[in-house]
Amino acid sequence: MKYNKKRSFGLVKTQFVSFNKPFVLSSGHKIPSLTVAYETYGSLNSDKSNAILICHALTGDAHAAGYHNPDDRKPGWWDDMIGPKKAFDTEKYFVICSNILGGCKGTTGPNSINPLTNKPYGISFPIVTITDMVRVQKMLIDYLGIPYLKSVAGGSMGGMQVLEWMALYPDLVKSSIVIASTSRLSPQAIAFDAVGRNAIISDPAWNKGNYYKKKKKPDRGLAIARMIGHITYLSEESMFKKFGRKLQNKKLFSYDHSIEFQVESYLHHQGKVFVERFDANSYLYVTRAMDYFDLVVEYGSLEKAFEKGKGKTLVISFTSDWLFPPKQSLEIVHALQRVGRDVTYCNIESPYGHDAFLLEFCQITRLISNFLSSLEKV
Repeated sequence: MKYNKKRSFGLVKTQFVSFNKPFVLSSGHKIPSLTVAYETYGSLNSDKSNAILICHALTGDAHAAGYHNPDDRKPGWWDDMIGPKKAFDTEKYFVICSNILGGCKGTTGPNSINPLTNKPYGISFPIVTITDMVRVQKMLIDYLGIPYLKSVAGGSMGGMQVLEWMALYPDLVKSSIVIASTSRLSPQAIAFDAVGRNAIISDPAWNKGNYYKKKKKPDRGLAIARMIGHITYLSEESMFKKFGRKLQNKKLFSYDHSIEFQVESYLHHQGKVFVERFDANSYLYVTRAMDYFDLVVEYGSLEKAFEKGKGKTLVISFTSDWLFPPKQSLEIVHALQRVGRDVTYCNIESPYGHDAFLLEFCQITRLISNFLSSLEKV
């Protein structure tokens, strides 16, 4: 799709900031220095009170809206939500999105050069947590000279970061928007992550994480990991409506091991395009960070995690999301209610499963626009 100024935020550029001092991680290990990739949309007002931070999901990045070049085929991953007159209205708000620590799109991660060795970190990169990611985001916000955030918003793993912001920096978060997320992964979700990681490390080309200068990379393992993950993002209803049991470009079975069904072809395509834009080692690190995330373990209880904050919270879930089901959102809502927090909850009827947070933008837009407007009236 060509650049269309009427429907998109417009042309944007990824920016970079470096912090040339050691960063101590939750594990106690240190990273000698950090680089953070980020994008901004809209303008910061004179008193710096209109900043909103968008936190991306597992395979997202800082490029949340607009186009980098007029010939780009696709805009940023949440382009339907960020821009003039959209949910995050850039005529009102200064919207920020950064690539997470451990990512592979400009922020320091396993594919970055270790300044101590002048070689890619690979799996010598220390394990990171959601807390570490949020602390790096806080460094970026400080660098931009923003005293507090009008709102922090995100879906899926982005929602985990929002929850961590609420707990870690309660005085800096004036409101929060948590979409299709959870305060801790279920054993089932951890199991899917484990299978994906095993697909990567079982690929001979993974070479114990040292593949960056090799011709062959663990593309097959990463593609399989993506296929496994993608299944969890859909729902039985959406898969049946989209594919059913239809065959791919044929009317009869081939009676061999070729791709027979449309759903097989779809997953194969998803895996193929994913390896063109993501790093296998980053997939290992980011899924592990999700596995470790547990606000109850970190703070003692959800109530203790949320008791210090005062800002409003909007929590959104989707009826067909079996990866992060509505009951997990309700746990967050009930904990916020028990500590007297102002919380609004909506469980949206949708057939799209976990992916609904990227697809149901019309319904989400109404909810977020009304929520953000309510902040202006306080």
